[in-house]
Amino acid sequence: MKLLSINTAPAQALLTAQGSVLSGIRKQPQSGPVAVAPLGLAGDEQADLSVHGGLAKAVYAYPVEHYPFWQTVRAQAKVAGWDEALAPGSMGENLSLQGLLESQVWIGDVLRFADCELVVSEPRFPCFKFNAVMGFNQAAKLMTQNAWCGFYLAVQRPGSLSAGESFELIAGPREVGVTELFKARTSKKKN
Repeated sequence: MKLLSINTAPAQALLTAQGSVLSGIRKQPQSGPVAVAPLGLAGDEQADLSVHGGLAKAVYAYPVEHYPFWQTVRAQAKVAGWDEALAPGSMGENLSLQGLLESQVWIGDVLRFADCELVVSEPRFPCFKFNAVMGFNQAAKLMTQNAWCGFYLAVQRPGSLSAGESFELIAGPREVGVTELFKARTSKKKN
């Protein structure tokens, strides 16, 4: 398992179907070590602390294995070219991970890096801001249907992270999986 990219953004205006809102979803890759504190990564901001950020949702991780799907869907929606690759951070994630899918992660699992430990706290639930950044109104719905949500992490041991470093997954209590929790909560919203 590998950390391919570390992505941060300041909160800035984002044009959505609901008008202009403040958001930190437009993450950009960072080079060199990035400091990790209890409330997240140095240089990163969350605009709506009722749904993002805080101690339990300090860092957001997303599997890069889903990127080809999003590239194809964006091309089909005619908001991007077929060969237009999505840059790391395009899902709004702080950590672009390789080799760890939502279906392999449980609440309480620990991602152990050389200088930092992060604990899986909950799935990410997409909103209208995800539609805006993807460029089409069905993006949040597709993320929900596929349960390709990524997951939030709490900082168990502050330190620093560097793109390209490997990490290991330390099993937590293994009582509730990320995908299981995501599907349970999103099915309640539909009913």
